[in-house]
Amino acid sequence: MNHQELFIITGLSGSGKSTAMAAFEDAGFYCVDNMPIELLPKFLDLPLEDDPGINGFAFVMDIRASSFLPRFASILEALKKKGHRPEIIFLEADQNTLLKRYSQTRRHHPVSPDKSLIESIKSEITAMGPIRRVSKRVIDTSNYNVHKLKAEIQQLAERHSHKRVSMKINVLSFGFKYGSPNDADLVCDMRFLSNPFFVPELKEQNGESADVQEFVLSTRPAKLFLEKYLNLLDYLIPLYTQEGKAYLTIAVGCTGGRHRSVAIARRIFEHLGQKGFEPGIIHRDIDRDIKEQ
Repeated sequence: MNHQELFIITGLSGSGKSTAMAAFEDAGFYCVDNMPIELLPKFLDLPLEDDPGINGFAFVMDIRASSFLPRFASILEALKKKGHRPEIIFLEADQNTLLKRYSQTRRHHPVSPDKSLIESIKSEITAMGPIRRVSKRVIDTSNYNVHKLKAEIQQLAERHSHKRVSMKINVLSFGFKYGSPNDADLVCDMRFLSNPFFVPELKEQNGESADVQEFVLSTRPAKLFLEKYLNLLDYLIPLYTQEGKAYLTIAVGCTGGRHRSVAIARRIFEHLGQKGFEPGIIHRDIDRDIKEQ
């Protein structure tokens, strides 16, 4: 196997390892949670290097596996002899933060069912000390929320990957009379624009036709709306990306989802493409009136 980027995510229970793994997944890494450390060399011998979708590998390993602590040093040395250079990321948090997180999740600590929660936390801190000392990167997540931790890990992962995995943006047109889309992050209402439905020669066309687009987009209200809304999107999208958002759905609605919303959605889609994004576009209700006649 080619020696692709390899990360071992470890640390204290409750410190955010699952969030870190999700960030690596979003960055195109192949991830495995709770991988027994003795299986790691065998896994890395599998013929996975030809998969173009894999930027690297990230494995969550910790005290849940009984062999992790006693075999960590020897396995790490064996990997280095094979030419692998795993980067160890150690996540931790202070005792009060870990106590609070466990009280919220109501999960049992993996150290020992016979000990109290605080005793288990202290025991794990002591046991994981040697691994913490050899870790290249130690992250204290005490003051991190999920989004901040994910954003920091994604930045790290993307620096080591051969391609950047950006937020997926979809533009969706719809008709309000059929219900607002449940997966929409941003919703704008185009029912303030003149309706081509009441223009006989435009009624049977839809918002993808040149005539309807000319009718909708040439008006002053439409031009002002697009100027302001596209500026808003240019401002918001980098902030959503910074927060580690994986998907953004921009929904554009009108009465039936056939004319105004389709034309505006198409213009938003084109703008995002010009900005270097690769958005998708869906016209949910463009033919619904016709199909239900």
